Amino acid sequence: MNVGVAHSEVNPNTRVMSSRGIWLAYVISVAALHVILLSIPFFSIPVVWTLTNVIHNLVMYLLLHTVKGTPFETPDQGKDRLLTHWEQIDYGMQCTSSRKFLSISPVVLYLLTSFYIKYDPAHFMINTASLLSVLLPKLPQFHGVRVFGINKY
Repeated sequence: MNVGVAHSEVNPNTRVMSSRGIWLAYVISVAALHVILLSIPFFSIPVVWTLTNVIHNLVMYLLLHTVKGTPFETPDQGKDRLLTHWEQIDYGMQCTSSRKFLSISPVVLYLLTSFYIKYDPAHFMINTASLLSVLLPKLPQFHGVRVFGINKY
């Protein structure tokens, strides 16, 4: 037991995506982003879908693949200090339900976006690049890998 902290986990980042209601909150927040973008009068439907996809993937990349360490004081003696949030989820175990959800959700959003933009080549390329930028770091082969030394320390 950790004395003086409000949680019983050594690192609360490891279990946050397994919390009750977090997946529903995630889906609702993406839907809210889409509705907010739809309310802007001069955006067309393809632009709104592309913006929803790109903003979602950018935020997901920043929060899961660039932020390192934990916002909590943990008794792990700095072991998780050099790990991104994605690498900390479920103690680094691959193919868990949380990781599958976070890997499938950008693909589902990409498919919806592709359908609603009617496969317009310009939007399609932007959305594909956005999807690849958020999906490739999630592969097990990239666990702990820092491409070109970016985000190494």
